[in-house]
Amino acid sequence: MATAATAPAAPGLPAGTEPIEKGNSLWHDAWLRLRKNKLAVFGMFSLAFITVACVAGPWLSPYGYEEQNLDLGASAPSAQHWLGTDTLGRDLLVRLLFGGRVSLGVGLAATFVALTIGVVYGAVAGFFGGKRDAIMMRTVDIMYSLPFPIFVILLMVFFGRNIILLFVAIGAVEWLTMARIVRSQVMAVKKMEFIEAARSLGFGRRRIIFRHILPNILGPIIVYTTLTIPAVMLLEAFLSFLGLGVQPPMSSWGVLIKDGAEKMEEFPWLLVFPGTMFSLTLFSLNFLGDGLRDALDVRSSKD
Repeated sequence: MATAATAPAAPGLPAGTEPIEKGNSLWHDAWLRLRKNKLAVFGMFSLAFITVACVAGPWLSPYGYEEQNLDLGASAPSAQHWLGTDTLGRDLLVRLLFGGRVSLGVGLAATFVALTIGVVYGAVAGFFGGKRDAIMMRTVDIMYSLPFPIFVILLMVFFGRNIILLFVAIGAVEWLTMARIVRSQVMAVKKMEFIEAARSLGFGRRRIIFRHILPNILGPIIVYTTLTIPAVMLLEAFLSFLGLGVQPPMSSWGVLIKDGAEKMEEFPWLLVFPGTMFSLTLFSLNFLGDGLRDALDVRSSKD
C-alpha cells in the first residue's frame, strides 16, 4: 500500500519538523511601512540633501558669507551668483546655506534640550504619580499659560543676545508638551506585567524607568521630536524677524526672510529663495514626522 510522501526536513532539523519562520522586529516592520509612505520618503531624502548642502556648500563656494561687494549691490541671479546677491553684494546662495547651518543647528540643539528636560520630567511625574505628579503637572499648566515668545524674549533681553543662549532659551519653553506625552505613556506602561515583574525582582526605580519603561515608549518620543524641530525653527525665525535672534553678520533663514521682506518689491529673489528653502525644510520634517507616526503605530501592523 502506498504511503504519503513526507517533505524532506530542513538541514539540521529532525525528520518531519518544519523550520520556524523567522519574525521581524518592531523597527524592521516600521521601516518597511515607512518605505511605503512616499511623502515620508520624499521628506527624508530632501531633508538629507538640504542638510548635506548646508554643511558642505559654504566650504565649496568661492565666496564667503561675509564677503561684500558694494559695487555689485543687489543683483539678480546670474552665472556668477546663482541666487543673486543681497544689498551689500554678498552671495545669497552662500548666506542661504550658512543660514541653514544656524537654523538647523538651533532646531536640533533646542530640541535636544527640550527632549532631555521633557522626557525626564514626564517620566518622573508619570511613574511616581500621586501628589508629586499633581504638583509637577500643575507647574506645567502654569508655564503653559505664559506667552512663550514673550518669555523667550525676556530671557534674551535679560541674559544678552547669544546664540548658545538662544538654544537654551527656546529649549526651555518647548519641553512642556514632551513632558505631557511622556507622562501619559509612562502611566500606561508602568501597569504592565513586565514592570510588575521588574519590581518583584527588586530592581530600583531608576533602573525601571530608564531601562524598562523609556525604551518601550521610544516610538511616540521619536515622532514628537521630529515635529518639535520645525516648531523650534519657526520660533527662531520669529525671534530673528523681530531682531532678537541671530545677529549680523551671521545669518539664519529667519534673518534672510526678514531682510528679504524689507526689500521684497525691489528685489523679490531676496525673499523667494530663503522662503522656499525654509518651507521645503518644514514640509520635509512634517512629512517625515507623520510617516514615522504611522510607521511606529503598532495597530497599523495589523492592517
